[in-house]
Amino acid sequence: MQPLDKILRNQLERAVKNARDTAEKGAHAALGQLGVADPAAAAHLSDTDRELRRRLRAHGRQLGDSLNGGKVQSMDRLVEEVAYEHWHRMLFARFLAENNLLMYPDPDDPVAITLEECEDLAADEGAANGWELAARYAAQMLPQIFRLDSPVFQLNLPPEHQQALEQLVSGLPQETFIASDSLGWVYQFWQANNKERINKSEVKIGARELPAVTQLFTEPYMVSFLLDNSLGAWWAARKLTEDDLKNAQSEEELRQKAAIPGVPLDYLRFVKVPSPHAGEGEGEVWTPASGTFDAWPENLADLKTLDPCCGKRYIPSFNPTPHMLQW
Repeated sequence: MQPLDKILRNQLERAVKNARDTAEKGAHAALGQLGVADPAAAAHLSDTDRELRRRLRAHGRQLGDSLNGGKVQSMDRLVEEVAYEHWHRMLFARFLAENNLLMYPDPDDPVAITLEECEDLAADEGAANGWELAARYAAQMLPQIFRLDSPVFQLNLPPEHQQALEQLVSGLPQETFIASDSLGWVYQFWQANNKERINKSEVKIGARELPAVTQLFTEPYMVSFLLDNSLGAWWAARKLTEDDLKNAQSEEELRQKAAIPGVPLDYLRFVKVPSPHAGEGEGEVWTPASGTFDAWPENLADLKTLDPCCGKRYIPSFNPTPHMLQW
């Protein structure tokens, strides 16, 4: 799997930013239709809508929306959650489908299903269209991410907003969903405008602002550089022979000798140092610039690591260890 190229990444950024704006407008309109912020339910609401309104108000307070003097309830956090959940459930459905991982939930024989097949099955399964059915299947597969019992998913966005979101996710090229770093970028782009707004406001950063302003945009080459000059350097020090390090004409020659399929080590750096046999007439030899990590285990299977990024998860996704273990 390759990382997103710049053109696809820019397209994904535009789509996600537009999706947040569209989804939040739709969420605000849908919540307003139920009068979720109002102190009392409107007389025209059905019993079902009244119950959904009650659950949404309770959920909003759990998220941190305030009840102002027992009257009007704020909806900022609830709007954000409704928008986030509805958009990402569809987006994750396409990620799963494009990787042949979206499953038809047959208890005896679950099988992979395409978005086109979801469209064909929608009416029989009681869904408005294929996207609704695909999103439902995705939520069933990812219950830790999308809670099936959440009142958020009982709320329907207005048709014009729902259709706009469907067009945004449909308009993304297939290559976007099979790249190695797409999911990481999705959340970064979702927070991008909010991050910019908060930074420009110069407000004191509290718990509400922290998730947005601490998002870091990590380029794939940065991660490759870190890995190539840690695991890669450890690997090269054990794969390259003394003759390789002595006689190589360039860093590139050494990178090619140390590389294995799936791990090109493009960013691994070497430097020349005095030979340990300098007193015996030897000159300089090459060595990995970041060191040879002699304190690390000799057996790669014994190596244990802790990803300090804790959230972006780029280090594990780029991890060359499985390829090295095969050698």
